[in-house]
Order: sequence, then C-alpha cells, then structure tokens
Amino acid sequence: MTRFTERLRLEPIGVGHATDLLLLHQDPGIARWYGPWTETDAADYAAAAGRAWRDETVHNWLAYDRGTGALVGRGGLSYQDVDGARRLELGWAVRECLWGNGYATEIGRAGLVFAFGELGAAEVVSFTEPHNERARAVMLRLGFHHPRDIRHRGEPFVLYVLGAPPRLAW
Repeated sequence: MTRFTERLRLEPIGVGHATDLLLLHQDPGIARWYGPWTETDAADYAAAAGRAWRDETVHNWLAYDRGTGALVGRGGLSYQDVDGARRLELGWAVRECLWGNGYATEIGRAGLVFAFGELGAAEVVSFTEPHNERARAVMLRLGFHHPRDIRHRGEPFVLYVLGAPPRLAW
C-alpha cells in the first residue's frame, strides 16, 4: 500500500511509525493545531492507524521525501463521524518548515486518487477550524467546495465536500 507521488513516498502508518509520528507532532506548526503529543499518543495513533489499514483498507500515510528520506508530514484518508454519518475524510499535516511548497496538496491529490479510483467513493469530505486559512486554501486547490459549517467533537469547523469526478466514456 506504499504509494509514490512526484516528490513523496507515502507509507501506510502502522505500529512501526510511532517514533516518526512523535517527531512529526513535536513540530511547532503541527503541535499548534493538534496539541503536544506524548510517546503514548504516538504509539496509540500508530496502532489505531495500523488496525484501520488492516480492517478498513484506509487510513493515513506518513510522507517522506523520495530523494532524501526526510519526514515531510502525514495525511490521507480516514473514516470520521460527520453530522451523524460515517464519511470518508481527507486530511494532512506538514512540517512547518515545509509549508508553502505544495506538499499538502500533493498528499491530498494522492488521497483523492485512492478514494475515487480504488475505493470507488462517491464523495470525500475535509474539514478544519474556521481560522485555518492555509488548510482551507488547500481544500479549494483540490476542488472542494464549502457547503456549510459543522460542529465536530463539540467545536466549530468548516466542512468542505468533493464529489467523485464523472467517469469519461472513451
């Protein structure tokens, strides 16, 4: 399930990735959005992601630079409860020193190819805090539209939705 984009190697997160997850979530730009993680948080997330890959064939990848092997971020798909329905959600987190280089968009495109191609999804959602303008810009670049605001885990979020592209008859 490892995937390759132009610049990235995307590895399905599993128990062997806890150390890199901890390193990633110690990044100031990521910790600002997700809070500080402990070793236990990273190990729990890695184990849960591994189970999701095994049981649902979908979850997040860790993103590494194809040339250097350096950790870039994480992202991909997961199932989330949104407005009382189980929906396929696309998300990402990129190290702050790499912001503005298109990595979030590249991870997002890989997730959409997987969702609409292999999974046959009818739609994908993405959501973030209302003031996260960078994430919202990525969502728009990926073709999502913003139909409404939602509450997720009791907090305000903006919901973006992207329907599957029409199939072309060749």
